Amino acid sequence: MTMNTPSSGDWVPDACTLPTAEQPVRIAEFDRFFAESVRSSDRPARTRLDLLLDADAEPAGRDLAARESVCCSFFAFTFQATGDGPVMRIEVPDTQIEVLDALATRVDAAIGGDRR
Repeated sequence: MTMNTPSSGDWVPDACTLPTAEQPVRIAEFDRFFAESVRSSDRPARTRLDLLLDADAEPAGRDLAARESVCCSFFAFTFQATGDGPVMRIEVPDTQIEVLDALATRVDAAIGGDRR
């Protein structure tokens, strides 16, 4: 798998079927969602990233996850209600750890650490 470094603004893996021209728009959507809606992140496993969302952010997260799942079918997005707020769980197979690593780096950059 070839993938540019996260700092280059491109974490999209070769396996993604989203047209190249649309990829920067989707990346910007994720960055905006991370910055505006994610309160904190947790990496309980190499293949999993949990994002604690603002209370009203779940519908936007579900929409973005559904659209991303169409072009990058290796992502598994699930949502869970917790006492702290909704959690968006992102899981990938072992073969896509680099993609999740890059995504986690983008989340950290967008939220500047824990926003709680």
